Amino acid sequence: MARSPSTTKRHKLHMRRALSAAKLAGSKGEVPVGAVIIGPHNEFICAAHNNREGMNDPTAHAEVMALREAARINGGWSLEGHTVYVTLEPCPMCAGALVNARVKRLVFGCRDPKSGAIRSIYAIGNDPRLNHEIEVVEGVMKEECSDILKSFFQDLRNHLT
Repeated sequence: MARSPSTTKRHKLHMRRALSAAKLAGSKGEVPVGAVIIGPHNEFICAAHNNREGMNDPTAHAEVMALREAARINGGWSLEGHTVYVTLEPCPMCAGALVNARVKRLVFGCRDPKSGAIRSIYAIGNDPRLNHEIEVVEGVMKEECSDILKSFFQDLRNHLT
C-alpha cells in the first residue's frame, strides 16, 4: 500500500526524532536505538533510547523505555491508538511489549536480521494467535537507521583492536 506524501512526511519527521534519541544513546556508549511515541491525535508523547548499560537493566531497550514513559504520562498501560517509531526492528521482548500495550501502529527503520521479531525472524506483531495485532510500516529512513548502527559497531571494533 502506497503512503500519501503527507503520511511519508509525518513518518520521516517522527523517525528523525527517533534517530536523535538513537544518537544520544550512542554518545553514552549504548547501542544507538531510539524510539518515539505519538498519540492518537498525532501529538508527541515521548522519546527514549537504549539504556541497558546506564541502568544495568537488560530490559532497558528504547521501546520498553518509551512504553513505560508513555504509560506514565497517559496514566495507564494501554496505548491504543498510539504509534511507536523505532530506528531498529524490535526484538521479541519489545515486540511482545508493543502487543501488550495495544499499540496501534509500529513504524521502524531497518530490519534486524539476527533478532527482529516483527518481520525478520518472527512476526509477533501480526500473530493472529495473540490478542492484538499491530499495523506495521517498515523501511522509513532505512539507510540512516542502518548507518548509525553500522558506524557505532565499526567504531567499537576499531577501539578493540
